[in-house]
Amino acid sequence: MTSLSLPTKIFLYPNSPSIQFQSQHRPPQRLTFPRNIKIICSATEQPQPQPQQQQPKKKKKNETESEKGVDPVGFLAKHGISHKAFAIFLRERHKALKDLKDEIFNRHINLRDMASGFEILGMHRHFEHRVDYMEWAPGARYCALIGDFNGWSPTENAAREGFFGHDDFGYWFIILEDKLREGEKPDELYFQQYNYVDDYDKGDSGVSIDEIFKKSNDDYWEPGEDRFVNNRFEVPAKLYEQLFGPNGPQTLEELEEIPDPETRYKAWKEQHKNDPPSNLPPYDVIDQGKEYDIFNVVSSPEWVKKVFAKKPPLEYWLETRKGRKAWLKKYTPGIPHGSKYRVYFNTPSGPLERVPAWATYVQPDIDGKQGFAVHWEPPPESAYKWKNTHPKVPKSLRIYECHVGISGSEPKVSSFNDFTEKVLPHVKEAGYNAIQLFGVVEHRDYFTVGYRVTNFYAVSSRYGTPDDFKRLVDEAHGQGLLVFLDIVHSYSAADEMVGLSLFDGSNDCYFHTGKRGHHKYWGTRMFKYGDPDVLHFLLSNLNWWVVEYQIDGFQFHSLSSMMYTHNGFASFTGDLEEYCNQYVDRDALLYLILANEILHVLHPNIVTIAEDATFYPGLCEPTSQGGLGFDYYVNLSVSEMWSSFLENVPDHEWSMSKIVSTLMGNKQHADKMLMYAENHNQSISGGKSFAEILFGESREDSQGLKQSLLRGCSLHKMIKLITFTIGGRAYMNFMGNEFGHPERVEFPMASNKFSFQLAKRRWDLLEKGVHRDLFSFDKDLMKLDENERILSRGLPNIHHVNDTTMVISYVRGPLLFIFNFHPTDSYEQYNVGVEEAGEYQVVLNTDETKFGGQGLIKDNQYLRRTISRRVDGLRNCLEVCLPSRTAQVGTFSYNCHVGSSFWVCMHLGWVALFATIGDWLYTLFCRTHFCKTTMGGGKTQGLVSINASVTVTAQRTLLSTIDSLSYSSD
Repeated sequence: MTSLSLPTKIFLYPNSPSIQFQSQHRPPQRLTFPRNIKIICSATEQPQPQPQQQQPKKKKKNETESEKGVDPVGFLAKHGISHKAFAIFLRERHKALKDLKDEIFNRHINLRDMASGFEILGMHRHFEHRVDYMEWAPGARYCALIGDFNGWSPTENAAREGFFGHDDFGYWFIILEDKLREGEKPDELYFQQYNYVDDYDKGDSGVSIDEIFKKSNDDYWEPGEDRFVNNRFEVPAKLYEQLFGPNGPQTLEELEEIPDPETRYKAWKEQHKNDPPSNLPPYDVIDQGKEYDIFNVVSSPEWVKKVFAKKPPLEYWLETRKGRKAWLKKYTPGIPHGSKYRVYFNTPSGPLERVPAWATYVQPDIDGKQGFAVHWEPPPESAYKWKNTHPKVPKSLRIYECHVGISGSEPKVSSFNDFTEKVLPHVKEAGYNAIQLFGVVEHRDYFTVGYRVTNFYAVSSRYGTPDDFKRLVDEAHGQGLLVFLDIVHSYSAADEMVGLSLFDGSNDCYFHTGKRGHHKYWGTRMFKYGDPDVLHFLLSNLNWWVVEYQIDGFQFHSLSSMMYTHNGFASFTGDLEEYCNQYVDRDALLYLILANEILHVLHPNIVTIAEDATFYPGLCEPTSQGGLGFDYYVNLSVSEMWSSFLENVPDHEWSMSKIVSTLMGNKQHADKMLMYAENHNQSISGGKSFAEILFGESREDSQGLKQSLLRGCSLHKMIKLITFTIGGRAYMNFMGNEFGHPERVEFPMASNKFSFQLAKRRWDLLEKGVHRDLFSFDKDLMKLDENERILSRGLPNIHHVNDTTMVISYVRGPLLFIFNFHPTDSYEQYNVGVEEAGEYQVVLNTDETKFGGQGLIKDNQYLRRTISRRVDGLRNCLEVCLPSRTAQVGTFSYNCHVGSSFWVCMHLGWVALFATIGDWLYTLFCRTHFCKTTMGGGKTQGLVSINASVTVTAQRTLLSTIDSLSYSSD
């Protein structure tokens, strides 16, 4: 046979830090040519064509196991959408996703390995008294670590191109050996290992290596076996030191060719020809002369059976590890905890110093000097230890959006510890069940609010250490709060000294080249999502925050910036053609699909939220059905509508129809919608907070205060109530808006002379005036959802929208919501349709005095009975009192008269029926008893009272059954 092998490439990462040989794209393939091919050179000597045997047609292969249930256009069929171009785009995208996964699997074992680069890249302590550093910089020619641990020398800890420290994919590998203390001798074993973090005190018992080996040999080996077998570590130790020790080969040229097995075997036989037979193993190797089977091992069956019966001495191997105490006694760390360092590159354009891309703790810019990374390796005794587990993900999310730096009441940058001690208790008291943090990932410029990220694996050092952030997350979990992170993978800061721009001197390392590599308006850099190594970096980053910091979910910031080459700055009409044309970045969509698939497989309880102003089709559809796989999407148009109304539209011109249509959004995906009335962007991006618009500059000593505060307080509550109760299963509030924070947010920058005056929260307002009342209303609103589970129920039935009277009414679950937005008109008996007959009990009223209202609705007006009259297309109606700029929330109490009781009981089930029968039997007993003991009018009066009590008992039984069944059904 004649064979041709494809060329191989040397490769350090990602599967192992040790050197591996692997082809560039797949394992080495061998092309085989059969020997019996007859090569014909003459034109006259052509072979006669042989009649071809008809091969039986193979049946078309069914879809593989992984493809079962996958339909690239499934969500289009589900919603009855017919659009040929978009369907073709989805199918092509699905094929590209399969090709991308094949490319990933050629270099990674699985998707988990793809998303776990942080386990080996960056700086990591190795068991063998050293620290390993790995970095991806394909454009560099030389790589070194510089820092205060080596005097910032670019030659002491280096790896060069063409050496073992650099592979063909652009990964650099540097080893920082720990230093022997004065008077200490090197370890007896070159590959001696130490426990550093896990079980760091094991191995400090004082038992020597020789004693462990002797015990292992006595238990495992029998007398008479060869010395090299008996001392089995001697050969691999010498071989390991010969290859990777300080005197080992440094280049491929210095690495001598390893002899073939036959040569090595003959040399071994020659070396041991004079040994006594008892020292040789009872087997021999016989060469049968076959090319494909060079040697045949012949051994005694008894010896083989005896060897295989023994268990490997792994426990002794693990026992050879020494503890942290022994390591500290013998070594000093090659790079101590807290050391400052940078990575040094030699590039075609000259030498560069950069902050490592995978650094976990960074000082980006101290006093105008170049930033640096900080080696974070605290002793295990003082490292933070987790106390609490993840809370269970609730069916409805009430998210409190926070920024750590502005969370304090003083004009300064607040810390993680300040937030943990002061803000977390407030969030818990307010009734929210999750917090969402933005600006946590390291960014050099504070005024960018954290959206121009420079170091994706580091928490911002201006707020504290990594352990401080772990404590914040742990304490939040202890109080039952989920912790979400606002992640920015749609772009990166254009900073070169601290960030990733021109990281290795080339313009296309992490980002696109040319115009596509820069955001159209913001000047930030755009990631190259089609590059497997960039995907490796971003996917690992998501997994890092979950594994290292126990994050419960992510909100993906500004998806429109990454999904379109025009960065979302284009007019959208809603035509599906706009979502599949030449401006759509298919690589970015594939990244989002991979991110959701990997996160939900590795962490089933993770929550992912999409922030996309273009409402890309299929955002929250399963990836198997052609969607992007998000759990929620943010309805960005709601806050813009409220801002526009408050600033530009007079109160009496507000459109109720527009309010409802905007709040409901796309009804097909309304249950996946996250709503908020106002968020940080409105006040940070040069705008004003709602309270600042509503209350203006009025203060408690100004004239016209009462009317100004009354209008502002009323609209603030109504806007929050309708936004909270009409949308999907998630709601978000920005820190301070729950009590009507009267000031906008403005970070220190040159335009305000770097003032912190507006970069803080006025927590002192919680204890006085209208802000106390607004906070009281917000707490009761959160409590109402906790008790009645408003958000987790189905979508509301909106049955009354009147632009003339400015009244909106809808039912959600067991609750009826009525809003009167009219600035002047009040209604004494306003007719609102309801389906069920019964009594209407107000449970939340925005006009209550404890909420800053006027208290115009009296106690006797809190309970209303339905009237049998068709209104709004429903069978019954309520006549309710609706003061101007007020809203009410009420529940129903059902009547139990003969005509409806039977059907209600049939609907509710046998439990309610048995309760009714029991009450009827009790009534019969009472009638008999009273007939014997009372006379005349007294008897009639007694029967009336007994019947009344029985009716109340039956009604209570039915109501409790109604509530329980409505909960279970929802």
